[in-house]
Amino acid sequence: MSENQQSDTPGNGHANGSGPDNGSAAEETISQLFEDYQAGFNDFDADRICDCFTLPATIWQHDKGHVFNDDEELLENIEALLAALDKEGVSHSEFQVLSSHISGGSAMVTLDWQQEGSGGETIIEFTCHYHLIQDGPDWAIAMIINE
Repeated sequence: MSENQQSDTPGNGHANGSGPDNGSAAEETISQLFEDYQAGFNDFDADRICDCFTLPATIWQHDKGHVFNDDEELLENIEALLAALDKEGVSHSEFQVLSSHISGGSAMVTLDWQQEGSGGETIIEFTCHYHLIQDGPDWAIAMIINE
């Protein structure tokens, strides 16, 4: 993950205590997942963002959970979000990893997001908690809880 990451993985700091390769490989793959997710937001590429999820996916925001059962439902939601960000003048998104915990084929990652306008001014700041699952060598977002 990023150099600002605080891992709360027990023991030797590896994903499931099974050795350095498994833990570091999971961390690298999860880092790449969030880099792709961020790039999707920065490029306003709904398909790239959608590719970061596994289905069904649940997104909790404004005290409501929304379950997305297929790509079409999720893509519609992401496109609406990107349109709202564009309307607010957001042109760039950055995140900082606050914490992560990997255990077997599941991971919890908390990110602080900062979304900026074209002049570098902060427009939106928020925290998201991500529950990830591993599917073969890949990791994907199964649930997001927005604060």
